[in-house]
Amino acid sequence: MDPVNTRIFLIRHGATVLSAEDRFAGSVDVPLSEEGCEQARRLGVRLSTEKVAAVYASSLGRTIATAGFLAEPHGLQVQPREGLREISHGHWEQMTRREVDERYPDESAAWEADPYTFAPVGGESGLAVTARALPALLEIVRTHQGQNVIVVSHKATIRLLLSSLLGFDPRRYRDNLDQNPAALNIVDFKDSVRARLTLFNDTSHYTTAGLAIPAVPTARLSKWWHNSPPVAVDGDL
Repeated sequence: MDPVNTRIFLIRHGATVLSAEDRFAGSVDVPLSEEGCEQARRLGVRLSTEKVAAVYASSLGRTIATAGFLAEPHGLQVQPREGLREISHGHWEQMTRREVDERYPDESAAWEADPYTFAPVGGESGLAVTARALPALLEIVRTHQGQNVIVVSHKATIRLLLSSLLGFDPRRYRDNLDQNPAALNIVDFKDSVRARLTLFNDTSHYTTAGLAIPAVPTARLSKWWHNSPPVAVDGDL
């Protein structure tokens, strides 16, 4: 029996003009830059030989556009999901980090200390994002058991999802995890509760055809993951 039911290709959208300028653009519907389109196209080529059952994306334009490059080789339509959209930064939107530090120093300090429970005026906390994004992702997993699925989302949203799935301290998601534009992550699900991170923040497709997609893990796994009896490796289970 295959120890993994569902594989999620979890992908950040390609670069935008605002991301290049290091501006907050959570809820702003900024388009992909030419560089971002090329990043997405290259990733689409990299994933073109994978068997993909469906392509989902946040409802924002930059994720829909990125997902379009990925869906085309498979003849699939992009399915928008509002829950996958990026965190809203409220009245910080379109400002640079320096501008936020200068205009709203107290908010900036509170956000740096705990971005999971703090939200700028008019914006969202990391907790609020997790509360909408995690159910959206798990519903996709339940819908596509035993299949490969592409899910295109955003930098903060992906980091919050991975923190929740892997049991990281969500208050440290900005310190411990990164996501480059058009980065590829692979999350393998045994069921809708238990997940294993197989590939993280990979951008090898930027300059080459990309590294080979890792095979589904089948060895050196814990008992809850693998239904077979554990195999000793160098005397350790």
